[in-house]
Amino acid sequence: MPRFFTLTQAEKLLPRVESAIREAIARKLEYDRAEAEWQSFSQRIMSQGGMRVDRPRLLEQKNRREAAALAVKNSIEQVQEFGCLVKDLDIGLIDFPTLLKRQEVYLCWKLGESGIQFWHGVQEGFRGRKAIDAEFLELHQGELPN
Repeated sequence: MPRFFTLTQAEKLLPRVESAIREAIARKLEYDRAEAEWQSFSQRIMSQGGMRVDRPRLLEQKNRREAAALAVKNSIEQVQEFGCLVKDLDIGLIDFPTLLKRQEVYLCWKLGESGIQFWHGVQEGFRGRKAIDAEFLELHQGELPN
């Protein structure tokens, strides 16, 4: 069962979420570098035909790539344990499930934004973001227990 946030609850959690998503992004950059090195090494082996393979180096690169992938997975899971949804790791896009008129919608935050200022329907996604305005706040108030 998903956790639903009030705007206040999501805002209070935001510093921890921001820290965790920054960690996840850093881990993804490590993975991307390891994957690029792995691909480059694999291409050299294939293009040179009978090239003598440096097995210890190959194993080291494989282990580095796998460790980086696991670190990314763990970092994303840490964010999800808060009850948030990671929508786009590359830009740090996070959704906080909430209720509006008894319907599930998402409070939407992107890394670099000063706070949670937008929301969107479940099917709308980032492009459908709407500003949290007085009408939203009025309708949202009282939907969830504090």
